Amino acid sequence: MGPTTTNSRATAARTGSQLLARKSIDKLISDSERPEHRLKKTLGPWSLTALGIGAIIGSGIFVLTGTAAAGEHFEVPSILHAQVLDLIANWLRHASSAGALMHGRPPAGPAIAISFILVAVACSFAGLCYAELASMIPIAGSAYTYSYATLGEIFAWIIGWDLILEYAVSNVAVAVGFSGYLKAQLAAFGIILPDHWSSAVWASGKWTGAYFNLPAFLVVFVLTILLVRGVRESAETNNIMVAVKLTAIVIFLIVGGMLVRPANWHPFMPSGFAGVVTGGAIIFFTYIGFDSVSTAAEESKEPQKDIPFGIIASLIVCTILYVGVALVLLGMMKYTTFTEGAAAEAPVAYALKQLGASRVWQSVIIIGALTGMLSSLLVFQYGQTRIWFAMSRDGLLPRVFSVVHKKFKTPHWSTWIAGFAVGIPAGVVDIGDAADLSNIGTLFAFVLVSLGVIFLRRTQPERPRGFRVPLVPLFPLISVVLCGGLMTGLTVITWIRFFVWLAIGLCIYFLWSRRHSEFANTSR
Repeated sequence: MGPTTTNSRATAARTGSQLLARKSIDKLISDSERPEHRLKKTLGPWSLTALGIGAIIGSGIFVLTGTAAAGEHFEVPSILHAQVLDLIANWLRHASSAGALMHGRPPAGPAIAISFILVAVACSFAGLCYAELASMIPIAGSAYTYSYATLGEIFAWIIGWDLILEYAVSNVAVAVGFSGYLKAQLAAFGIILPDHWSSAVWASGKWTGAYFNLPAFLVVFVLTILLVRGVRESAETNNIMVAVKLTAIVIFLIVGGMLVRPANWHPFMPSGFAGVVTGGAIIFFTYIGFDSVSTAAEESKEPQKDIPFGIIASLIVCTILYVGVALVLLGMMKYTTFTEGAAAEAPVAYALKQLGASRVWQSVIIIGALTGMLSSLLVFQYGQTRIWFAMSRDGLLPRVFSVVHKKFKTPHWSTWIAGFAVGIPAGVVDIGDAADLSNIGTLFAFVLVSLGVIFLRRTQPERPRGFRVPLVPLFPLISVVLCGGLMTGLTVITWIRFFVWLAIGLCIYFLWSRRHSEFANTSR
């Protein structure tokens, strides 16, 4: 019996329970070096930064900016549509929920730019925590792996199951969005895709009469093939797509900047700070992705240095671009313009068209939006397979998910399964609330990662760290508070769906995963 295995089992014995059994960092690293599970190290700092930018800047910068600024409205008022924060505030003030807004979300207006900064600050504190743990534990799995090393198996399972929700549901939404955007733009050039083969089969709680959303499925299928062939090829493709969409955003800032009317920025904060928080909860979806950099730790050449660089650099670049696009877009047209129709579905393209911008610039923005969605899909599919790979290697998912292709050195079965798990639902359903589900799952992961930094500082203070979060435990606690605050900006129905998903996950854990974990025998 090797020393790492002994160390791993000793951890389980000390906790006295398999649920709280922690996997030692040394054991995690040694498992990753076994030939049958070893991944190819090909990524450098700039490829990792591009990976982060590719995930963060997707459809959100071209779509959600207008939606969050204009707010949302539901025809039928319901407590399910109310913000948790709003309900708590009304109960504290009036011991009643009567004053809560139950038919939508207040508009942030031009102050959505502040929302972007607020969310960036919250993500920055969480990003610092990810950077420290990634430099200590350069293993695939991101928050799942960190939780296994710091909090125990049950927390690792919960966060792994949570990350499955984040990646899968958000990718279904992006694939469906890509299909709709592509269909609309092709129609503008006289190319009409038949509705039966380019629309959701099930949408808004009813059958639509469509057969299958083929473009949504095909885009996931093509990216799956690319991911199976190798991480280097995938990263190079992502680098090209990132360059294209960054060019498109810079062009929009220049062209749109010349069409700004300062009067459109008034009132700047139409709903007060409540609108800013609500806007932040909506657009948080756009920042999901920097944690994908940490899923690439095992395929990074120098993870101790390159992972922290990739996380922090991608956050800085994306925040600057998000704030710039928000200010320019809402200076071009009044925020109330983007409530419905084409203005809500593609606000950037709509504003350029309505204000008479050249067709050339409009086409560039369209291409940028499509490549933005493609790169986001690519990175999220990549991150999802690495989560499954790590969970399978630990015995919490079937072993097939951690089988590595002999030639390509990628988890090919995991990649194919993930491709169909996203592609088929994307061809069938239209998930309107996917952004909120992804948001709550990601924020929960950020909370656990931040707590993990505090825990490891206390239990393993001498372990080498390629990057250190300053002012621990203050900074991690700030991350917990900010992420928790943003979670309260989400609606009641989102929380209910989240708890239902976790309940399903716990059933799977106790019925199957717990019995197949490497700690299954040591805790008895």
